[in-house]
Amino acid sequence: MQYLLLIYSNERDEPRPGTPEGDAHLNAYMKFTEDVEKQKLLVGGNALDGVSTATTVRVRSGKMLTSDGPFAETKEQLGGYYLLECKDLDEAIAWAARIPSAKFGSVEVRPIMVFE
Repeated sequence: MQYLLLIYSNERDEPRPGTPEGDAHLNAYMKFTEDVEKQKLLVGGNALDGVSTATTVRVRSGKMLTSDGPFAETKEQLGGYYLLECKDLDEAIAWAARIPSAKFGSVEVRPIMVFE
């Protein structure tokens, strides 16, 4: 079964690129990605650009409205995702706990709907 692991964190809490902490964080992600690839679990995944680049689209009364930024004001933002093929929810949760940002943010695990 496929599970989407959505990575949320506050951009201000993340280690800054180019610092020793930022380099360690990036290396931890590279290691995680290598591990799920070795286990043949990785279906896909990507990091997302910062929330300052987001555009939200809504349609109300037949009119399209756009606004800058993410869809909701929250303390944490969606920063990326992994799509894994796991045997069950327990396995997906175990992998989610290994995602580096889980240490200061959160990882939401969602099963992919299967339409017959």
